[in-house]
Amino acid sequence: MDDSAVSECVKRGCKDLKMKASQEDYIKYRLEKAWNTFADAKSLPDLKSWNSSMNRLYYACFYSVLSLFAKHNLNSRTHSGVKTQLSLHFVKTGLLDKESGMLYGDLFDLRQRGDYGDFFDFEERDINQLIPKVEEFLYKIDRLITKD
Repeated sequence: MDDSAVSECVKRGCKDLKMKASQEDYIKYRLEKAWNTFADAKSLPDLKSWNSSMNRLYYACFYSVLSLFAKHNLNSRTHSGVKTQLSLHFVKTGLLDKESGMLYGDLFDLRQRGDYGDFFDFEERDINQLIPKVEEFLYKIDRLITKD
């Protein structure tokens, strides 16, 4: 499936994109989704939408990790499983630094708190501190994918 076919499928809401796309297409799709989600995360602070920005920061990383997993034929059924698999296969093996693993774990917890915690809101400084860290995380994952 070429780029235009993937884009067209996404526009139509293709539910079985992963089944129709090659592994390379899927990896590229998830990485693109990660970067687009990161762009959303950076724009939401303009609306003072801190919790939504935190959600998008987490999901940008999540989508990039799914891309990395696809590259290495790994799979997980849950968000918690993704966190565990990332640690086992990439942090503990030294392919990804511990700080990046900790960032992913922190984003996982923060997203949960922002999405499901009652009477809780992030603040501007929380988001502003995370944006450059998430961007660096995405670059690291991108490099791991394109390394081989």
